[in-house]
Amino acid sequence: MTAPFDTLDAFRALLAELPAPDQAARDGAVERNGQLTKPPGSLGRLEDLAIWYAGWRGEARPRIERPQVVIFAGNHGVTTQGVSAFPAEVTEQMVGNFAAGGAAINQLAGAFGASMDVHALSLDTPTADFTQGPAMSEADVIAALSTGWDAVDPKADLFVTGEMGIGNTTSAAALAHALFGETAEDWVGRGTGVDDAGLALKARVVRDGLAANPGAAGDGLEALRCLGGREVAAMAGAIARARTLGIPVILDGFICTASAACLERAVPGALDHTVAGHVSAEAAHPRLLDLLGKAPLLSLGMRLGEGSGAALAIGVLKGAVAAHSGMATFAEAGVSDG
Repeated sequence: MTAPFDTLDAFRALLAELPAPDQAARDGAVERNGQLTKPPGSLGRLEDLAIWYAGWRGEARPRIERPQVVIFAGNHGVTTQGVSAFPAEVTEQMVGNFAAGGAAINQLAGAFGASMDVHALSLDTPTADFTQGPAMSEADVIAALSTGWDAVDPKADLFVTGEMGIGNTTSAAALAHALFGETAEDWVGRGTGVDDAGLALKARVVRDGLAANPGAAGDGLEALRCLGGREVAAMAGAIARARTLGIPVILDGFICTASAACLERAVPGALDHTVAGHVSAEAAHPRLLDLLGKAPLLSLGMRLGEGSGAALAIGVLKGAVAAHSGMATFAEAGVSDG
């Protein structure tokens, strides 16, 4: 479908009208959870996850059968500042690897029965260097949001989005700095493996980015336009579209979370249909998750991106829903519940 917005104001208005979870389905899931053949609370957080999932799917006894993984790729003009240990050409090379099935995300998506799609966004036209002004025009960011919006399969029942883009940890750090303040040093990390001098350079670039785009401070959508990238904006568009379709979302690492944070800062509650798949080894990711009130499902020291941590967490959510929907109740099993 064609995305139902053509300006950032229209997209912001759409975010303000996002649907809520189905309370009747959630209540039914809570009731069922209380009748299952287990001691109350014995499955811990899995119980909460299953109930959360049921509410967003509108089914008291749901199943997960059609998870979807979508990877967006984009190039960043800010790489001319020397913020990455790898050249921008790697973005296109990795897109080829995704298409050939050779990346980590291909294996993880396949392991959990997820379909996988890859969308490369104008790799031959990097965004502008945001230390000199906005990374994207309004038309550019709307096009990227629309790509994300259109990438979500309405038949999916769980959604994971990831990214590939040399320089995008710097973009994510700049977004976090614009949206939540603190110092640039609090938000930069080693990304693809920069040394201490590279880390200091990234902090300077993040500071310069906000100085060049003061309107981005505290404004999620303006920050996305001025400091984000095409793949970062596409992830935001996809996350919003999933909400309109009642599809729960598992967030990936620092870059995906920074993208999602733009939605939450634009309209509080815009991320209620999401869970954090993992906490990455990128230094600022735990701080960003805390600010968003998202407790990660996994903590495995991952920092690859590509949606890899979120894809791995599909297994956790599948397990939670399978236990909830597949277990017998005490009455069904003929077991005394005390």
